[in-house]
Amino acid sequence: MRRRWIKQTGVVGLMSLTACYSGLGDSLGENAGGDAGLDDGDDDGDDGDDGNEGGEDPAQLCSDSDIGATSLRRLTASQYKHTIGDLLGLDGDYAAGFAADERAGAFKSNGSASVGELQVEQYLDAAESVALDATADLDTLLSCDGALGDPCAEDFLADFAQRAFRRPLTPVEFAGVVAVYRTGKDASEGSVQDGLRVAISAVLQSPYFLYHVEFGVPGEADSRVALDGYELASRLSYFLWDSMPDGALFEAVATGSLEDVEGISAEVERMLASPKAKETVASFHEQWLGVDELETSEKNAELFPEYDVALAASMRADVAAFANWVISEQDGRLETLLTANVTLSEDPQLLALYGVELPPGHVSGTPIELPAGERAGLLTMAGVMAKHAHPDATSPILRGVMLRQDILCTQLPPPPPEVDNVPPSPDPNATTREQFAQHTADPACAGCHQLIDPLGFAMESYDAIGAFRTTENGKPIDNSGEVIGADISGTFNGGVELSALLTDSASVQQCVSRQWFRYALGRIESPDDACAIEGIHEAFEAADFDVRVLLRAIVLSSAFRFRKGAV
Repeated sequence: MRRRWIKQTGVVGLMSLTACYSGLGDSLGENAGGDAGLDDGDDDGDDGDDGNEGGEDPAQLCSDSDIGATSLRRLTASQYKHTIGDLLGLDGDYAAGFAADERAGAFKSNGSASVGELQVEQYLDAAESVALDATADLDTLLSCDGALGDPCAEDFLADFAQRAFRRPLTPVEFAGVVAVYRTGKDASEGSVQDGLRVAISAVLQSPYFLYHVEFGVPGEADSRVALDGYELASRLSYFLWDSMPDGALFEAVATGSLEDVEGISAEVERMLASPKAKETVASFHEQWLGVDELETSEKNAELFPEYDVALAASMRADVAAFANWVISEQDGRLETLLTANVTLSEDPQLLALYGVELPPGHVSGTPIELPAGERAGLLTMAGVMAKHAHPDATSPILRGVMLRQDILCTQLPPPPPEVDNVPPSPDPNATTREQFAQHTADPACAGCHQLIDPLGFAMESYDAIGAFRTTENGKPIDNSGEVIGADISGTFNGGVELSALLTDSASVQQCVSRQWFRYALGRIESPDDACAIEGIHEAFEAADFDVRVLLRAIVLSSAFRFRKGAV
């Protein structure tokens, strides 16, 4: 009965969820984003100024036409999980049953498809589970005395709903939340606990909780609209922390600290110093390199008996720990990410695959040097090689496509429809390179495969689970190659030499800028973003390709601080 009541009231309006801005006015009140909040809205920084013109920066503001359109995005599963944790102090994975997130390029975004009936049910189930767990102990949930009844409950809801919506509520919206609470309370014979449970569940099903809603500063021109302080704080928080703003960020909005370059930069520095930023650095690199779902990659148990879910998890964690070590503890430079010959893993099974052991007297968190000439940074890590391989063999094609598309940002066309793209079965009498030689010999394949195969062949020294090898089927590995169709040229032998070559590529450096831009905004860049991206990359280049400077430049860019077009 409670489930049907929540769905039919129209208070939450969840059934109107779509991947556009239409229909949001029906949810928990009207005039969303207005200036009449519970805290009177006078200090929210929305004074009609875009608040973004003060102070010049290498990631300078561009002309009105130079901002790509950002769609209305739903929270990803990880954003939902982290937000519930920060909002209510619950550590359960309430998003575990959600449908798979959509992706923008390599990155999870949820910015295009509409929400179907199944997803509505999933959000309903999650909201009810969260509300049930949150209200299990009112002494923990409430900062006031629950025995006070409605006044205490409404004080909690005033704070909770503002933080859940990431902005002040209008009086009408808050009245709607209170009405839901009172209806739930009355339906259970006056139970404050049940009233709060129903109200929490309703708020968590609102589009204003589930979506990144960005109306912008009232009165701005339609061609380029500045985000208001709360919207900018949310963009900043979900970019750097994958979660909602904390109290200090809300305070920065209230005091106007996010109205200029200096204030925004100070918040970026504060947030990057937080442990929460480590999860963002990890998530970016895991998604970018494709290892975020490595545990689901199957390998032939007869050929690779040592490979299991635990080893796959260690490989993924290895990528995350290495990226965080470079960005948080070392120089943060792209060159170090692509060339450092160390692992941070302490898993004996993964270390054995790397051919090393935990050194005597090892201090946790200290990098372990890997055998010389075998590894160089992210691209040769075992997890990356294992992900871009077949269950029973390596794949120069998968690895070459990953390097060409995700590292060089070269968009490859799909194979011709008449081409058989089923990989050959492993041949015990030939190397993988010999089996794939037909690609460059066949005119129908050569055009693309001359761009792909030489890069993939460089990684043939790593087997299907990423272990280093020098022979295959008794024959020496030929890992020589040549970079074709890029801003760099030259021959190389193996992944170590290729990684060093790619480090000096302007295409790679610019691609990294673009990949972080896509991650930050949840969309692929458009021609309208050209000016913003140029400014971002100039700041990255001027800092000798320090990723920390790149993140700050993205936040300060016009593409991040404004939105394009009318709601």
